[in-house]
This record gives sequence, structure tokens and C-alpha cells, in this order.
Amino acid sequence: QVQLVESGGGLVQPGGSLRLTCAASGSTASIYAMAWYRQAPDKQRELVASITIDTRTNYADSVKGRFTISRNNARNRWYLQMNSLKPDDTAVYYCNAQSKPGDYWGQGTQVTVSS
Repeated sequence: QVQLVESGGGLVQPGGSLRLTCAASGSTASIYAMAWYRQAPDKQRELVASITIDTRTNYADSVKGRFTISRNNARNRWYLQMNSLKPDDTAVYYCNAQSKPGDYWGQGTQVTVSS
């Protein structure tokens, strides 16, 4: 089992920055990929960014050049640095861990971009 807890969300003005953190505990050695997803009101959950254990990254087109995903070497922390935030980035952000036993999700953290 893997437990995930997100932090770092909040209210920010357009053009501002936030850094989200996902803290993993439990069987973290089984994790082979980590990701951030988001879900806005009345929209489906979408992949924002992902990173593998060999640090290959993938980004949604809407966030390329603005967001950066990273992780620590222990694979128990990963981050989403969000710059140049836009109102369209407003959503609940979820961290996700892919492991051999299965996928795990955090409870989500709200990001609101508004003036």
C-alpha cells in the first residue's frame, strides 16, 4: 500500500506561482512512475504531468513551458512547480503513484487562480 498526501495549493493571482508537493509513504519502493492530475468543476480529470523513475517527463500541452514536475531520489516526494498561472489552471490537483500493486491517489489540493 502507498499513501499520498498533497500540499501547497491555495489562491494565487494570474501570473503567479505555486509549488505543489506530494508526500508518499508505505511501499514507496514499488513506485515506478509519479504524476499530477487535475479536475476542474464539470470537467473530467486530466493528466497534467508525469515523471518516471528514470526521470522521463511528460506534460499536457496546456502547461508545457509553465509547469515543471520533479521528484527526489528516494521516490517519496514529487513536486509540481507552476509558473505563469492562468485562471484556466483552477482545479483540484491530485498526485498519483503508479506501482506494481496498482495506482494510488492523494485526496487532492485546491488551486484557485483569480484576481
